[in-house]
Formats: sequence, C-alpha cells, structure tokens
Amino acid sequence: MTRPPIPPFDRNSAVQKVRLAEDAWNSRQPAQVALAYTADSVWRNRAEQFTGREAIIAFLTRKWDREHEYRLIKELWAQEGARIAVRFAYEYRDDSGSWFRAYGNENWEFAPDGLMRRRIASINDLPITEAARLMHWSLGARPAEHPGLTALGL
Repeated sequence: MTRPPIPPFDRNSAVQKVRLAEDAWNSRQPAQVALAYTADSVWRNRAEQFTGREAIIAFLTRKWDREHEYRLIKELWAQEGARIAVRFAYEYRDDSGSWFRAYGNENWEFAPDGLMRRRIASINDLPITEAARLMHWSLGARPAEHPGLTALGL
C-alpha cells in the first residue's frame, strides 16, 4: 500500500501531505488516522513515547475522548527529501467546559511508500475564552475558505 504523495517531497507535494494529515485528524477517527502511519511508527507526543498503530489508536482515542469540539489547522514549515516540518494550532474544550488553544510543531519522517514512520510533536496549551476562539467550522475537515494559521495571525 502506498499513501501519496510519496517522498521526496517538493513544496507542493508537502503542502498536499500536510492538508491530508489535517483533514484526517479533524475527522477524529483514530483507526482511520492510524492508517497513515507505518505499522511500527515511532511517536513522541508531549511527554508520551510509543510505537505502532495500536498504540496510535489508543492514544488518539484517549485524546479525542477528552478534547471536545476539536478543530485543527496545520501549516507547512519546511520540507526536504522524506522529512516535513509542520506548525499547527488546534482548539478544544475540556470536560469542565474550559477552552484551550494548543500550539506546536511536528517533525515527520516518511517511508518510501508515503506512510509516516516517525512523528515528534512539541505542544503547548493556552487557556482561552470561548469568545477568543478563531476556528469556527462544523466538525470535520476545515473548509477551503476558512483561513489558515498565517491568515489568522497565529
């Protein structure tokens, strides 16, 4: 199985890969999202480190069980060969009703078939008011007309 676009990435194929990842994560379907990663994909997400699709599914299930109204925007930062660097922001509400905007960077490395074999994420959460939210669309993929990070001043 291949997962186009495949490396080596140019700017256009990297932008496409980033948007495909954003759309998948906004679906909030752990099993579907995990198919974009190699069976032995290595992750570091905040303080957690784990390997493999089953661990990815478990992680994403826990994540989206506690991050309600999740909306994510990713933007290409850089690419070279089989590597892509991304910056992102997402907004969510916790069980108490408090809103947060999480900011971060991810470093991705891909196998020749286009599946991600390594994901390293650094993330910081900022409490926000509901009125300060910037990501307003129906749950699911961000509409094409909705501004990205740069246009939102993030």
